[in-house]
Amino acid sequence: MIDTQTPEQIAQHYSAAMDSVNLINGGKPAMMSDAEWADCLSRNKEHLKIMVAKTYWTTENLAPLQAASE
Repeated sequence: MIDTQTPEQIAQHYSAAMDSVNLINGGKPAMMSDAEWADCLSRNKEHLKIMVAKTYWTTENLAPLQAASE
């Protein structure tokens, strides 16, 4: 099934996915325990895997999403 989205919705999805990429690439915040960070990483990586699999992408660069989800 093809998931159709408006350009604005796609931009919002991409922005949210990039928030996850930036969080992952930013490293563990000092205030966060190792266990909290591991959980945060797991949730954000799963989010990115779900987002990369979406069929509505057009010309967005998914490489940062793919790299951060590994």
